[in-house]
Amino acid sequence: MCSTTSNAATSMKLPQSQSGSDICSPLIQEDGDGKVLKLRFDVSQYAPEEIVVKTVDNKLLVHAEHVEKSDTKSVYREYNREFMLPKGCLPENIKSSLSKDGVLTVDAPIQPEALLAGETMVPIAHN
Repeated sequence: MCSTTSNAATSMKLPQSQSGSDICSPLIQEDGDGKVLKLRFDVSQYAPEEIVVKTVDNKLLVHAEHVEKSDTKSVYREYNREFMLPKGCLPENIKSSLSKDGVLTVDAPIQPEALLAGETMVPIAHN
């Protein structure tokens, strides 16, 4: 689940499809050697230098902030998303990219050993 924070109120949003106005759809896809968690975020209202992607513990945080001030008006926009990473996603392997149309894509490879977590092979002794 992705959480959405605005400067006026806090609301929770469920993941939506790409056709939704907000792109926040977690997907685990096959990628050559293993599986990759792919996340997409619509940050088209923000300049690249206003966007920060980081991990804290096992959470991925996406933050963007836009401030405009002039003598006659003031504009403030803030974007926050928090996503719990599944087991096996190492922060140092996570990559992000920003498209020209403002879609931030985050790829987090999942280590194959983590996919088998909870499953242990028990050897059979032959007497």
